[in-house]
Amino acid sequence: MVASPDRRSFLKTAAVAGTALALPALQYSRVYGANSRMGIASVGTGGKGWSDLLGVAASPHVEVVALCDIDSSKEHLGRAAERYPAARQYADWRKLLDESQDIQGVLVSTPDFMHAPISMAAMHQKMHVFCQKPLTHSVHEARQMRLAAAKYDAVTQMCNQIQSHSAYRTAVRRVHEGVIGKVKSVHAWQGGNPRWPRHLARPTGSDPVPSHVDWDLWQGVAPRRPYKADMYHAFRWRGWQDYGTGQLGDFGCHILDPVFKALQLTAPTKLVAEAPAMYPESWTDWATVRYVFPGTQYTAADTIPVTWYDGVDVRPPREALGDVPQDYKLPGAGSVLVGEKGSMVIPHYAQPVMFPEERFASQDLPVVESVNHYTQWADACRGEGKTTSHFDYAGPLTETVLLGTIAVRFAGQPLEWNADAAQVTNLPPADAYVRKAYRPGWEPTWV
Repeated sequence: MVASPDRRSFLKTAAVAGTALALPALQYSRVYGANSRMGIASVGTGGKGWSDLLGVAASPHVEVVALCDIDSSKEHLGRAAERYPAARQYADWRKLLDESQDIQGVLVSTPDFMHAPISMAAMHQKMHVFCQKPLTHSVHEARQMRLAAAKYDAVTQMCNQIQSHSAYRTAVRRVHEGVIGKVKSVHAWQGGNPRWPRHLARPTGSDPVPSHVDWDLWQGVAPRRPYKADMYHAFRWRGWQDYGTGQLGDFGCHILDPVFKALQLTAPTKLVAEAPAMYPESWTDWATVRYVFPGTQYTAADTIPVTWYDGVDVRPPREALGDVPQDYKLPGAGSVLVGEKGSMVIPHYAQPVMFPEERFASQDLPVVESVNHYTQWADACRGEGKTTSHFDYAGPLTETVLLGTIAVRFAGQPLEWNADAAQVTNLPPADAYVRKAYRPGWEPTWV
C-alpha cells in the first residue's frame, strides 16, 4: 500500500493542528477503573513485537483493538491477526492513529529508527506508550521522548525487560545495601556475534519486493533505498546506520541498565571511543567506549569511569576487574562493578556473583523476586503502581548509549557532553549527530 499525500503529511500537519490530534483523547479517561479494560494497539508485530504483544495482552485489564505491520505474512501481521481476530488491521501506523478513538495505549516494536516518530505521535494524542529498546535512534529523540511523556502525562515503559528480572533487581539491591562497598569503576561488555551486517558497504542493485511487504512504509522516516532480500527487513536492519544503532545500541540499554540503577547515574560528562574506521552506512564490528560520569552516593570518588566493550568474543582486561579471579570464566555479556569491598559480576543475565568468594560466602544475601515488566505498564496505565523504565529514566539511559555510538564515529577524539544543553561542546562535527534528518513530509512533531 502506498500512503496518500494526506497520510504523508500527518506529522507535519500535527504541528499546526495539535488541538485536532487531541480530540480522541477526550473520549476516555486517563486513569482506568478496576473493572474497565484498556484498549491497546501494537505497531510492529513480528520478532520482539510478538513477545511484547503477548506480554502486555496477558493482563486481564487489556483488550487488543488494533494491529499494525508493514508485513502481512504469517510471521508478522498474519500471526497477530490470527491470535486477536477482533482487532483492526493496518499497514500504516498513521492511519491507525487517525482511527484511534478506542485506543488508550500503543506498543511500539518497530526497528529503532521508527520508535520516536510513532511514540511521539501517540503521546501527542494523549496515549500511553510501551516502546522497545533502545528508546530512540538519536540522542535528541531520546530527550524529546522524555519531555513529551512529562508534558502529556503519559504512562511509559521502555522494553529493557531484564530490568524486572530477579538477577538485575538483586544486583541493584546489593549495591544499594553496600555489600561491595562504594564502587570505583565499571566494565560492561557484549561479546556475542550479531547476526546482522557490520563494517560493510551497501549492496548494489535491487530485488523484487515480496507481495506481503510494503517497502515504502517500512522505510518510514529514513532516506529511500532499493529493497534487498535478507539485508534490511526483517532483522538485519540493525547493522545499518539509517535504521539501527549497532551492537552498543542493541545491547547497551540492557547491560548498562543495572549499572545505572545500582549507581543512580545521570549523564556522562566525557567519553572517548576506540574503534576501526567506519564504512559510510554500516556499524563497526568492535568498539570500546570509555565514559566518565559524575559520582553519586554509591561511588567511591567524585567521578566514576564506566567502560563499554563490544565485538565477537570480547571481554574486559582481567587486570581491571579487581577481585575477580583470573580463572573465573566471564559470561559472554554482562558487567563488573569494582567496589571497595569486592567485585560484583552481573551476567546478562543470571544472578550476580561476588568476589573474593570467601568474603561473601557466610553472608545471608537474599534474592529479590522478579516482577512482570509488561503487565506493570498495563497496571500503571490504570493507576495501579508505577513503571520502572519510564521515559524519565529510559531517556537519559538511551542518551548515554547513543552518545557512545557518536563517539564510535569519531574514534580517538574525546567528546565533552553538556547534558543540560544537550550538546557536544568541543567537537562540532560530533554534535551534528545529536540530531538527525528525516524524510521530507515525515518529520516528527517535537515538544
